Amino acid sequence: MEAALIIGIILSYLARIKQTKYNNVIYIGVAAGIIASIIGALIFTEIAGGFTGRAEQIFEGVTMLIGAALLTTMIFWMMKQKHIASELEHKVSTELNEAHKFGLFLLVFVAVLREGIETVIFLGAASFVSTGNSLTGSLAGIAAAVLLGYAIFVGSMKIDLKKFFNITSVLLILFAAGLVAHGIHEFEEAGIIPIVVEHVWDINSILNENGLVGSMLKGLFGYNGNPSLIEVLSYIIYVISVLIFWKNIERVHKVI
Repeated sequence: MEAALIIGIILSYLARIKQTKYNNVIYIGVAAGIIASIIGALIFTEIAGGFTGRAEQIFEGVTMLIGAALLTTMIFWMMKQKHIASELEHKVSTELNEAHKFGLFLLVFVAVLREGIETVIFLGAASFVSTGNSLTGSLAGIAAAVLLGYAIFVGSMKIDLKKFFNITSVLLILFAAGLVAHGIHEFEEAGIIPIVVEHVWDINSILNENGLVGSMLKGLFGYNGNPSLIEVLSYIIYVISVLIFWKNIERVHKVI
């Protein structure tokens, strides 16, 4: 969705200043970014399949934490959407004034590639958490995000963007917190982090993490029916830290 919004803003700006002759550069940048992302996905899959035992646990733990970090950057991006259009237009204007077609291509290529690699890592991390994920579901989610971003950009969906971003930010915070907790769990399994208290509680008899509902909650929000103490603490600390940062950003925006 972020990539769709960025491309939409750039195309809209080019149309407004009557420079649509550069549209092909944008399309080529998008295509190149998608191809590079697919190559990245193939490399990631190849690397992920090469680990076993403790090395596999460490790799999965690291991937989950990286996925959480990338989601966190997405959360912060959504919180700071006050000036994105003007900033992008300024960058595009600079490239056009200097007649840098490659610079314009690079701007789009990097934007799409960044989102593509983030998606690859996040889906990889999500697949480690819940084995029920499928390629079809992933592609459907990506397609829905692109269509939603396009609909928001063209204004065919009359929604309160601030409220929309607030809701999606809360969901992303919970997604990322789940990845953090599961990453910590993998490090505990690998013996990197000590298990202080193995099970703070065990409610698998009520809501089994491997059941239909439990597995969905596990894949989306990091649900664990019998988490360790450090898992619980990492989940809580992450959520509180991001919420504090969120409040600080809103305070700054009100001052501005």
